[in-house]
Amino acid sequence: MMVLASCGSDASSMRGIVRDEPLQVGSVSLTDVTTEGKYAVHEDLFTMKAEPGQLLVMYFGYTNCPDLCPTTLAAVRSATKNLGDNGSKVDMAMATVDLERDTAEVLNGYLSSFSDRFHALHASSQDELEAAENAFLASSTVTEDAAGKIEVGHSATAYVIDDTGSVLVEWPFGIDNKAMTNDLKILLEQISSNN
Repeated sequence: MMVLASCGSDASSMRGIVRDEPLQVGSVSLTDVTTEGKYAVHEDLFTMKAEPGQLLVMYFGYTNCPDLCPTTLAAVRSATKNLGDNGSKVDMAMATVDLERDTAEVLNGYLSSFSDRFHALHASSQDELEAAENAFLASSTVTEDAAGKIEVGHSATAYVIDDTGSVLVEWPFGIDNKAMTNDLKILLEQISSNN
């Protein structure tokens, strides 16, 4: 069962979707092809867990997306900025669903326009991508029509993950940065009080 948290004025209530039994994604890994920003690496495996005492916002998308991806990533960027100094406790990652067109160079250029705190993730195969998506209950399709035009469809949910690999809250497309900020503040306060 899922609960869509209240959008009321109670600042302690989550605004995204909180599952009774959180998704467990800590065993999922994809190749981190980040070459720019804070997380420049050399094709290490990235596991879907936040650093201890922090949060990770994970998203499946693609760089040619005209609407869902840029809107969601801009909202996440704004939410982390709204946190002030605590924004440094929130890392971000996007796994491309467009494996052929989103090379490491393209993916890095795109994500760096939103933040230098993004991990650029790329599956080594369609099967690996689907396995990762399945863990998040996400999906995507890439098709080519007779004229050669590429069409991409994908789930448009952002996932907030803790350091155990539990998805604490899910933000479907349309949740704004104020609601995201609210949820991140609550989760960071919970982490702080547990340490």
